[in-house]
Amino acid sequence: MQLREKLRGHPTAVRLAPFLLFVLLTAAQGRFGAASAYWFYLAKTLAGAWLVWEMRPFVAEMRWAFSWEAVLVGVGVFALWVGIGSEWTAQNSLWVKLRLAHPPANRAVAWNPNAQFGTGAALAWLFLAVRILGSTFIVPPLEEVFYRSFLYRSIARHDFLSIPLSRFCPRSFFLTALIFGFSHNEWLAGVVCGAAFQWLVLRKNRLGDAMTAHAITNFLLGVWVVTRGAWQFW
Repeated sequence: MQLREKLRGHPTAVRLAPFLLFVLLTAAQGRFGAASAYWFYLAKTLAGAWLVWEMRPFVAEMRWAFSWEAVLVGVGVFALWVGIGSEWTAQNSLWVKLRLAHPPANRAVAWNPNAQFGTGAALAWLFLAVRILGSTFIVPPLEEVFYRSFLYRSIARHDFLSIPLSRFCPRSFFLTALIFGFSHNEWLAGVVCGAAFQWLVLRKNRLGDAMTAHAITNFLLGVWVVTRGAWQFW
């Protein structure tokens, strides 16, 4: 209740602070030993659920919505995400290819609970479920509120609430898509993904369809990762 009182009347803080806290917890994953990657993911998922609950009364646009366009975009982005891949479309190799970074001394360990805790182990199942559920139901509202509602409109105007969700602002559109894309290792798929989700917001004049599309993409990607062993996408 105390947090809600602090958020009341602060439209920027209520959209920005939860996302930043989520990013901070993400940055802590793996910093305290290999197992910490999984425990911090659990912590950020629980914190994210609480933040979404606290934000809901003050973020009018954070309401789930369903449409055929959302399903089409969600499935399409998933297919794109797993369908393209090269040394140029992933940041961990792109910067090395461009000679802007040196190859890492030690190859990063993929996020794979089966390798960490043992295939079939209770903790492995727990963290697989947490990853899929968190990326499906917690990540979409937090990221869509930040990127497609706050960042997109705040680039266009400081008083971002005065910008309708349906207004196309070219600079905001491309900058938001680029920032969203390069916040992921698969930067090219991320840029297209960000543009597609923003298109949904513009078309529907609401955030809910983009949240649904984001959830579909993340759920399908999670199932793909687990069933195909494609841990590099996590």
